[in-house]
Amino acid sequence: MVRVMAVGVFDLLHAGHLHYLEQAKALGEHLTVVVAHDETVRMRKHEPVTSQDLRCRMVAALKPVDHAMIGNPPSMPMYDILPVVEPNIIALGYDQKHAESAIRMGLDERGYGHIELVRVEGLTEDLDGTRKIIDKILSLQWAQKRQEDLAGDE
Repeated sequence: MVRVMAVGVFDLLHAGHLHYLEQAKALGEHLTVVVAHDETVRMRKHEPVTSQDLRCRMVAALKPVDHAMIGNPPSMPMYDILPVVEPNIIALGYDQKHAESAIRMGLDERGYGHIELVRVEGLTEDLDGTRKIIDKILSLQWAQKRQEDLAGDE
């Protein structure tokens, strides 16, 4: 059985996440998704909107996902999760800022040279990312506020 591992924050689930996980699942028979630990999200990106437990529960409910788990805190090496998941393939999202060469070197150095890295394709929709969705919501709120201000001036 080909085991695939996908990783991500998955804060505010959207079509881009689903597309990523569908492509990851298509690479093998079993998909394990590692949801970023809250402390990792804080350290690398932002304050998470939803907790790691809720994000993991939401991801686990998606059809392509066979197993979801919370990743290690940033104090632990990211490679420590590999003996638990035992992936044959690690699927990287099109927009994930992972340096494939650095991951490949880390895998090779730790005796995981057999694990294949695959970068999946992105979704061509305009709202395929959490930041894009947040920006659109803020833009719509600004436009609505502007309309209300203009109506009040009349």
